[in-house]
Amino acid sequence: MREWGRFVRRTPCLLLLIVQLGGVLLYPFMAQNYVGRAAFSVFGILVLALTILALRATPWFSWVSGLVFVPAAVLLLISIFTNNTELFPWSSGFEAVLYLYAGVSMLAYMLKDDEVTTDELFAIPTVFTLLAWAFAYVFVVVQSLDPGAFGPGERGWMELLYLSFTTLSSTGLSDVGPATGHARSVTMLAQVVGIFYIAMVVTRLVSLRSARRTV
Repeated sequence: MREWGRFVRRTPCLLLLIVQLGGVLLYPFMAQNYVGRAAFSVFGILVLALTILALRATPWFSWVSGLVFVPAAVLLLISIFTNNTELFPWSSGFEAVLYLYAGVSMLAYMLKDDEVTTDELFAIPTVFTLLAWAFAYVFVVVQSLDPGAFGPGERGWMELLYLSFTTLSSTGLSDVGPATGHARSVTMLAQVVGIFYIAMVVTRLVSLRSARRTV
């Protein structure tokens, strides 16, 4: 048990990745009623806290993310106890900034040296999921400011997260798509970020492998 605890402390990116992927699997069970949605909001606060914890392993200052975490967490808690769904786009804006900051911080963590540690390997998919969460929250804000941005009616969180994953991975499998100019602009930015990140990670891994062969 102690060895497992030390492993988790040495790999905060793995812990964050497990929590995020767990959220993808759990949300369909939580989205049927308000209690479920509230529980998922609490789960979101946990993810935010783990993000800040993981940032302590990066060269960037975690107190900056704390400044964004506080208003996001407060707005989420208020929306839970008041059942005020109008606060969700506001908290989403802060959460988008936090996840983008966390993703860039972990990217700097991965690229800071020429040695690939176990935690840096786990950081590769973790950064991708952080970017997916960030753009999903950006989509929430865009939908709030531009009704119908992603088709008729209001798209749910899981639909927008699914759109974010398919856009960043360039798989194009989503049945949800941008329907207005603003939505298309943000979606194109997500596509550029996704392609750039995947290309950069592949290039780094290939270059490190080549460097090892020449040693």
